Amino acid sequence: MDSAELFKWVLENLNYWVVTVFMAIESSFIPFPSEVVVPPAAWKSMADDSMNIFLVVVFATIGADIGALINYYLARWLGRPIVYKFADSRIGHMCLIDREKVEHAEQYFRDHGSASTFFGRLIPAVRQLISIPAGLAGMRLDKFLIYTTLGAGVWNSVLALLGYLIYRYTDLKTTNDVYVLATKYSHEIGYVLLALAVIVVGILAYKGLKKNKPTSEE
Repeated sequence: MDSAELFKWVLENLNYWVVTVFMAIESSFIPFPSEVVVPPAAWKSMADDSMNIFLVVVFATIGADIGALINYYLARWLGRPIVYKFADSRIGHMCLIDREKVEHAEQYFRDHGSASTFFGRLIPAVRQLISIPAGLAGMRLDKFLIYTTLGAGVWNSVLALLGYLIYRYTDLKTTNDVYVLATKYSHEIGYVLLALAVIVVGILAYKGLKKNKPTSEE
C-alpha cells in the first residue's frame, strides 16, 4: 500500500481508534502528516454525529503522547551513537530522518531546555523529533509528559479548529478536500502560534525578573 492509498483509507475510516493510532504514528519517527487525521476528523464530527470534536482533540493528543513516548524511550535506551547510526542509515532516510534533523532537534533542546518539548510540538520540522533529545538527556518522565501533552493539545486544538472553520465557511464535501486545504495553512498557523507562545513566555519572564529584582536602598 503506497502513501496515497493509506491516506485514502484513513480519510474514509476516521474514528477515535484511527485518530489515536495514526497520531501515535505521526508523533513517532514514522513520517505521517497530522493534517490527514485531525482536521478531517474535526470536520467529520461537525458533518455527522459519529464523533465529537472535543474527543477528537483528546484522542489525537493521547496518540501524540504514545508516539512521543516511543521516541523518548528508544532514545533513552539506545543512546546517542545508535540514534545517530539509525539517522545515517537507509531505513532512517526512508523515515525522513537524517543526522542534520536530529542535530537540529538536539540543538533546539539545548537552547530551550525542558520547555522545548512544549514549543517543539508547534514546529513542523521539529515536532516529531523533539522527544529524541529529551530521551537522550534523560529528562524526567513526568515533566516530559506534561510539556508534551500541553504542546500536542495546543497543536491538535488548532488543527481541529481548522477543520471546524473549513466546515463552517467552505462548501467542501469530502475529507480528502479538507485534508488538502488544511495542509495548505497548517504550517503557517504553527509558526504564528509559536511566535505568540514565545512572546507570552518572554513577557512573563520579564515580569518575573522585574519582580524579583532587588530594590536599591536609599
